[in-house]
Amino acid sequence: MTIIIAGTVRVPPENLPAFRPHQDAMLAASRAEDGCLTYSYAVDVQDPGLIRVFEAWRDQAAIDAHFKAPHMAAWRAAGAEFGVSDRKLSLYEVASERTLG
Repeated sequence: MTIIIAGTVRVPPENLPAFRPHQDAMLAASRAEDGCLTYSYAVDVQDPGLIRVFEAWRDQAAIDAHFKAPHMAAWRAAGAEFGVSDRKLSLYEVASERTLG
């Protein structure tokens, strides 16, 4: 069963350029993890301080390992330093999927 984590976090827009290298490091490390299917961030075009988060994982074990990964501590520290707030993430268990088209 695929697990999706989706939602938003806020970063003061003026902090986004300096925060970007931390986002890039987190993306690279997370995408390299066993069980990571998709991992992405996107700045909302209508609200520059709103970061949209989308992750897809093979299973709960992969997510559990992700939260214990060494790069998570650095990510949490960077988030605190650059004012990440208003974290609203949800986990979805996907029983089936089909392509729209």
